[in-house]
Amino acid sequence: MTERKLTIDFEEYTSAAEMEPQDRALVERATHALAGSYSPYSRFRVGAALLLENGTVVIGSNQENNSYPAGLCAERTAMFAAGANYPGVAFDTLAIVASHEGKILEDPATPCGICRQVMAEYQTKGGKPLKVILAGSRKIYKFSRVDDLLPLIFDSLKA
Repeated sequence: MTERKLTIDFEEYTSAAEMEPQDRALVERATHALAGSYSPYSRFRVGAALLLENGTVVIGSNQENNSYPAGLCAERTAMFAAGANYPGVAFDTLAIVASHEGKILEDPATPCGICRQVMAEYQTKGGKPLKVILAGSRKIYKFSRVDDLLPLIFDSLKA
């Protein structure tokens, strides 16, 4: 038997002011995307902003449905829109912001497992690391690649 350890690398900021201007702007776009959230059941709004390799920013927001689980997370809304409208363009950075009852969460909300797997596939498809920023009002986490959010990624594209 061999014992191994996985490590997760990320940067932590106490405010967006500490971040690079491009990352700060992406967090602002994700915050503005909260306005498009349709979340009458949970009142948990999520906004996402996805920077593509060509400089385009695609936003998304969570969309709930009375027929649960027919809704869709903000992250996938943005990624699927980008994949449909900009086929072949790699993803660079995805910023995610969440609020409840109109107030941005203090600690960052983390993506669900399905969203992490979708991020992983687009990262593999794009051939470069997809950076992920999870922003709260008092903490912001930046991951340099999806692998740090989803270790041991399922990747049938490499089979």
